[in-house]
Amino acid sequence: MDALRDEEDAAAPLVAAPAASRRSPAADAHILSAAFLFVFSAYGAAQNLESTVNTKGDLGTVSLGILYTSFTLFSVVASPVVTRLGPKRALVVGSSGYVLFILANIVPTWYTMVQASLYLGFCASIIWVGQGTYLTSAALSHARDNNLSEGRTLGNFTGEFWGIMASTQVIGNLLSLALLRNGKDGGSVTGKNLLFVVFLGCMIVGIVLMCLLSKREEKGHNGPLHSSFGAMLKYIVAPLKDRRMLLIIPLMVYTGLQHAFVWAVFTKSIVTPVLGISGVGGAMAIYGAAGAVCALATGYLTSGLYSATLIVSMGATVQAVVLFWLLLFYSPMGGVLGTVAPLLIGALWGAGDGMMNTELNAVVGLLFEDAKEASFAQFKVWECGAVAVIFFLSPHITLQAMLILMTVALLISFAAFLLLTFVVEKSSAVRS
Repeated sequence: MDALRDEEDAAAPLVAAPAASRRSPAADAHILSAAFLFVFSAYGAAQNLESTVNTKGDLGTVSLGILYTSFTLFSVVASPVVTRLGPKRALVVGSSGYVLFILANIVPTWYTMVQASLYLGFCASIIWVGQGTYLTSAALSHARDNNLSEGRTLGNFTGEFWGIMASTQVIGNLLSLALLRNGKDGGSVTGKNLLFVVFLGCMIVGIVLMCLLSKREEKGHNGPLHSSFGAMLKYIVAPLKDRRMLLIIPLMVYTGLQHAFVWAVFTKSIVTPVLGISGVGGAMAIYGAAGAVCALATGYLTSGLYSATLIVSMGATVQAVVLFWLLLFYSPMGGVLGTVAPLLIGALWGAGDGMMNTELNAVVGLLFEDAKEASFAQFKVWECGAVAVIFFLSPHITLQAMLILMTVALLISFAAFLLLTFVVEKSSAVRS
């Protein structure tokens, strides 16, 4: 009897283990989206405030430039780091940088902000590669478990995630508006510190949710990482040998440019002259709301590369209309029309962003399923490099020059994406 009981005790962990992993991939996607909602509602609003609350010596703007430069450099090596850690651990470790950045804003000095920005660059690189890898893995697992279309399922999961991510602009900016409403140029020190303490609490909730995620390890995660620097470098640059990656890189670059345009140019040159600093939160909330609605809607309309191309075309058209409007017709004015114009521009830009960003993430996950970590790392290298360029460039060029740069980048990226669709469809036809 004792021997039989010992055998049962020994077998118990083997029987119980699947129960812990029985959570559906869809449930994990919901938890991941909720975790990012808490973390990035706080971080997104903090980022929008940097140039307003940390004005001495342009500390806020310079810190963001350093952050995105660090982000770009570390993204080059993020894929092997995420491969070794696994996507779940990469998410948890990566979130620590956002906590440190918020803490640095409570005592903002060159020493605290620069150090925190450098570390956040590393953490952001692995959290975003981890996010793309984890969400793609969950979506494809859900599709296979339920005999569903991989393209449609990945579109649904991606649409939900990016819809919730876009809504962080609404939540975070409304928090800022509520806690800083009584002050100019970022409010009182007490109000600012209270806001960042609230942000810190939001991030802790997000980290707890990340810890509740199921592990989704990919093959090879537990093996040796790379035998040499040369082998690691080969792994990192391997996606660049793929013609599809070369054709999608321009849209990755434009994604970074159009995000930085909102953060560094739209708020400063379009919103503030008409609505003042106090209007930035409201304009960004509208931008986020429009992006959230479009991301959710387009995610559920995605079924493959063809539908993604149609949606990207719509998003590119919307942003092209805004750019030509600003370039040829727009000028700040008073009255109701003058007040509504920046809000409408924000809504249209957010709608275009929601469509293009959602589809780009879905397409990367779909086309590069066998090299998810390396492909999403490439995405972040190009996207964040473009963000850093705008942060450093925007103080030194005119709004007109910036709009011309954005228009040229949009046309090139859209043309390359159309060519990508043609190449992939032609390749599929040949294989058939």
